[in-house]
Amino acid sequence: MKQHILVVGAGFGGVWSALSAARLLDQHDRNDVQISVLAPQPELRIRPRFYEPDVHTMAAPLGGLFDAVGVTFVQGSASSIDVDNKRVGYVDVFGTQGTLGYDRLVLAAGSQLVRPDLEGMIEHAFDVDEIEQASRLEAHIKSLKNLPDSPARNTVVVAGGGFTGIETATEMPARLRAVLGEDADIRVIVVDRGPQIGASLGDGIRPSLVEASEHLGIEWILNASVESVDAGGVTLSSGQRIESHTVIWTVGFRASPLTQQVPGTRDRQGRLHVDANLKVLGQNDIFATGDVAYAATDALGNYAAMSCQHAIALGRYAGNNVAADLLGVAPMPYSQPKYVTCLDLGAWGAVYTEGWDRQLKLVGQEAKELKTQINTVWIYPPAADRATALAAADPLIPVA
Repeated sequence: MKQHILVVGAGFGGVWSALSAARLLDQHDRNDVQISVLAPQPELRIRPRFYEPDVHTMAAPLGGLFDAVGVTFVQGSASSIDVDNKRVGYVDVFGTQGTLGYDRLVLAAGSQLVRPDLEGMIEHAFDVDEIEQASRLEAHIKSLKNLPDSPARNTVVVAGGGFTGIETATEMPARLRAVLGEDADIRVIVVDRGPQIGASLGDGIRPSLVEASEHLGIEWILNASVESVDAGGVTLSSGQRIESHTVIWTVGFRASPLTQQVPGTRDRQGRLHVDANLKVLGQNDIFATGDVAYAATDALGNYAAMSCQHAIALGRYAGNNVAADLLGVAPMPYSQPKYVTCLDLGAWGAVYTEGWDRQLKLVGQEAKELKTQINTVWIYPPAADRATALAAADPLIPVA
């Protein structure tokens, strides 16, 4: 009977874990180990692009790729992890419950946006966290043209001035004008708790962000937070009222709740602490990767962020090491010392930095060209060709 590596999740961490495990098994000429991926859809959803229009195109099919490398796909949503008996419970597309056993588990279930318990948040706010929610927002934006001209129709409020909020906000003027016309009197407002624009991003990025905001006409309300949302707008903690039919929530990400079912230490975002080989501390047979792993990137005290930049590399290492653990060969300790930031700033361009201190390297259209290449080429899975796919899963390939 074949031994079984089960990967839960088909995001960046899960896909690259499966490919990297297949690569190591291929190198050792082992066909006595089965790799399975359990996920709701046989596609890699390109989550970093959900702030863009045409979001329904932001998914890459995985069926052919998995077939090429001998990975079995199981369509379903993981619901439970039985650590003692090495079984994962799931619900398939028909609502039927099932279980999958494993010899080694890679938890790559990702993260999710957590909306606060504020009045009207569930009923009236939008987000770009999942493709379904981003599609709902897109349909809503397109429907604005059917409403009479008003400040509420023409105003978008983005709650949160972090990465997601900035990229969503800076893309919004073009998206609104595409629907309402070039001469529409639109407003895009970012509401952020920070004391200054882009406070969490550092001094290197801020000048570009300020310039882009001025160029695009984006307003910032600082030292503020959302108190409530309704059909006609948003009320801030200061009491200020903004009339808007489009309020987008972009802050508050946590690791998948499945991490709570694995005994171990978690950080404040719910990520499981892992060792250098990405094995969950205190567990012999469970690895964590992507957004569910609290993993040191280097020896300087830096830890992986919830980003595809880190999830791709984490996946390559996790897949290699879970297979190595099963085969009894030496693992490859995870290392990703280089960190970059490439922030999309809409029609103004983009900004690119290197290092955890975000040293400015490219701005404007030059950075935009790099961002476009990242978003449309680099973060997509490899072609459905066995040799190409396995070669691409080498953990030593730099992501940034």
